[in-house]
Amino acid sequence: MAKTASALAAGLLFGLGLLVSGMANPAKVLAFLDVTGRWDPSLALVMAGAVTVSAAGYRLARRRGRPILALRLDVPVRRDLDARLIAGAAIFGLGWGLAGLCPGPALTLLTVAPAEAATFVTAMVLGMLLLRLVPPARLKPTAVLGADA
Repeated sequence: MAKTASALAAGLLFGLGLLVSGMANPAKVLAFLDVTGRWDPSLALVMAGAVTVSAAGYRLARRRGRPILALRLDVPVRRDLDARLIAGAAIFGLGWGLAGLCPGPALTLLTVAPAEAATFVTAMVLGMLLLRLVPPARLKPTAVLGADA
């Protein structure tokens, strides 16, 4: 129950943060991507804040030996670049650049401007379904932090 409640609280806080920072507004995101026009650096500041909070959370989990609400912390160990990763990043970047949205802000935008987000979210869900047709890549295991691994 605590895990579900914390996931709900984190999701609500994330959505609220996207709304307050303006990152659910496609025009604001596109202004960040427009480096030759009226560039808006605010997305970089939001990203820097997110990386700082995430790094602090990882550091706390490593110091404790495990996360607060889980038995272990799975940390990805793959660092190589393969065609699947590069293609996925390119598709994500193209979608982000064309629409000014990525998954989190799009879902948040559904709550305040559903007509604007519906096409993107529909395309996103279709893309997720299409991914099931692609053979899975060989995956290396994740590093596990915690005694009950």
